[in-house]
Amino acid sequence: MLAIPCPCQSGKPFTECCAPVISGDLPAESAEALMRSRYTAFTLCNEAYLLDTWHSSTRPVTLDLAGGEPAPKWIGLQVRQHVQTGKDTAIVEFVARYRVGGRAHRLHETSRFVREDRRWYYVDGEIQE
Repeated sequence: MLAIPCPCQSGKPFTECCAPVISGDLPAESAEALMRSRYTAFTLCNEAYLLDTWHSSTRPVTLDLAGGEPAPKWIGLQVRQHVQTGKDTAIVEFVARYRVGGRAHRLHETSRFVREDRRWYYVDGEIQE
């Protein structure tokens, strides 16, 4: 049986990369691992996981990933840098590519993460032009 590659493009099979993090079987070992699992959750429209991994200080009440017409199709992720800025803080710069209605787009963001009770959370991000 052929292993399905992880959508986060780590080069690992999905079952050995983001799947155990998204399912809650393993915590994200770093801010980068959390960022990759969140990208994968976007590809799967897993709103519950995205909200659960969003820091409570900035978390929206709901997400409407399936409500957009047409919905984005996520097609690629490139992590440009992961910097541990403190014992429990980090930033991850990434470029995510997606299509909407056949038209290609890029999201280039530098995201801030914080670790609380041994769990990483997404705080917020700055969009790069």
